[in-house]
Amino acid sequence: MKFVERKRIKFFGLPFSFTKYTITDEKLTITSGFLSITEDDAFMYKIQDVRLTRSLGERIFKLGTITCYTGDTTHPELVLQHIRNSGPIKDFILESSEEARRKRRALHTLSIDAEDLDEAELVDIK
Repeated sequence: MKFVERKRIKFFGLPFSFTKYTITDEKLTITSGFLSITEDDAFMYKIQDVRLTRSLGERIFKLGTITCYTGDTTHPELVLQHIRNSGPIKDFILESSEEARRKRRALHTLSIDAEDLDEAELVDIK
């Protein structure tokens, strides 16, 4: 499955932007620019969490903003602003990222520093 959406303005949800989002089973691509084009990719297995927000203006014009939290060093947060079909796209990203991690046998682990633990937790660890 593949989604291709454009960044839109909130007013009437018109696509007056040169930013295009392409979402496939394997990766998420953000292409932006008019004269100088920039293309950013993130593999699905690196996406750890997804957030969907809809302001009042976005809800009126059936838009939404999706924020993808990744383990990527260059783009820890990918923001897909003011897109249509934001609910199904968010669900697709969540399912595809989980499936991609399963295929690659990638494991998401949390980094816990000793400074973050209090003394009671340190005693339990020993």
